[in-house]
Formats: sequence, structure tokens, C-alpha cells
Amino acid sequence: MSISSEHKPLGKQVTGSLHTLSPIVELNVGGEMYTTTLSTLKKHPGSKLAEMFTGQPKLRTDSEGRFFIDRPGTYFKYILEYLRSNQVPTQCIQDVYKEALFYDIEPLIKQLEDSPQLFGELVARKQFLARVPNYSENIELMIRIARAEAVASRRSSVIVCVVRTEEDAARCQDALSSLDMDKKSVVKFGPWKAAPSISDLLDCIQMDVEAKGYKIAFHPHVAEKGFRFKSHDFFYKFLFTWW
Repeated sequence: MSISSEHKPLGKQVTGSLHTLSPIVELNVGGEMYTTTLSTLKKHPGSKLAEMFTGQPKLRTDSEGRFFIDRPGTYFKYILEYLRSNQVPTQCIQDVYKEALFYDIEPLIKQLEDSPQLFGELVARKQFLARVPNYSENIELMIRIARAEAVASRRSSVIVCVVRTEEDAARCQDALSSLDMDKKSVVKFGPWKAAPSISDLLDCIQMDVEAKGYKIAFHPHVAEKGFRFKSHDFFYKFLFTWW
């Protein structure tokens, strides 16, 4: 007795409405193979993932007829586990969060945002950095300066001025004005109105530059002759190592 077509895995049958096909779905997510049910994928009707499998098929198939999703397959297992059992992942939180955003699974997004890892990043650190004027632009400026100085060099450096208050900003400006004409470009961060310290901001700068793939370190800048200023507490040298 032949098995009814309605029980064959969905993936090799992609014509017609998904409502009339097998509840078993074979997926190829970025080269990782998964088998699940149509109801699992459509568990959250408002999600992008559910929309992919609603009505007419919207996905391409691979050579074996499996539905293909061009996303990192490594983290899809966490998405699938959540859909199956409501289990919120405790590993690879940042990467799973990106996938949850892509698939637009709102309940998972909210639960991940409440996790200690993301809460600290999204609510604490990101909110602090939002209060530092031109923070993202200054990170990009640092990288451009470092790359410009990297020609035929193993390392390049960028001088950063970090000021927390308006008073410190004025003192920093006085110091910058006293520099010789051949001074290196100085990237200024601050001032800001938030609790974190200068040390906290320096850690954030290092973290965000390293997140872009660069190897860096920093230390207080030792004033050169061009600085005619009593206090150099605001100045730091970030060292980029290229090889």
C-alpha cells in the first residue's frame, strides 16, 4: 500500500498552496539541514518566518528539493528549539538575537532583550553611548586615521582626547590649540551626561573597534614637546597592530 502524498516531507513538492501539502518540512538553512513541521514554522503568525510558509511557496529550493533560507544555519537550531518548546537560548545570544530580528519572532526578541547579556548591551551600554556626541562617527574617524598611517608599518596610532564635562572640554581645547602645526589628528570624545567614567568610555571604544576586526590597545598619551599644558589626563594613544 503506497504512502499518501500528504505525509511526504514538504520540500520536494513545491507546487500549489502550502495548505494542501505535507505538514513535514525539510529545510536547508545556509547549508545546515533541518526537518520540522509546518505548524512549528507558523507558530507565530505575524512573524516573517511564518509568512515564508503561508499561502504560495515563497522560497527557492536546493538540488534535493529542500526549502532554502540564505541565513546562518548554525543559529537556526536555537530558533527552532524556541518554536518547539519555548526554550530561550542561553548560548550565542547576540547571534541568535540577530536571527530572531530577521525572522521577526517578537516573543523571542523580547525575551532575549531581557536576558542579562542583551539588557546590559542594549539598555546600559548603548544608552550611555547614545549620550556621547558623535560616538559612532568618531569610531569610524579613528579607523580611517589608523588605516591612513598603516602604509609600510606594522602599527599605527591614533591620539584620542576624552572629556567628561564641559569644563574638561574647554581645557582639552586649550591643549589642542597649543599643539605644533605638524601634530597628529586627534579624535575627541565627549563631554557626556551619564554616570560612566572616562575609563568606561575607553573600554567601549576598544570593544567597538575590536568588534570590527581590528587589534588595538591603548594607554595614556605621554605629552610631547608640542603640548604646552599642565594636565594631559584627557589624552590617550590607541595603537592598531596590523601584523
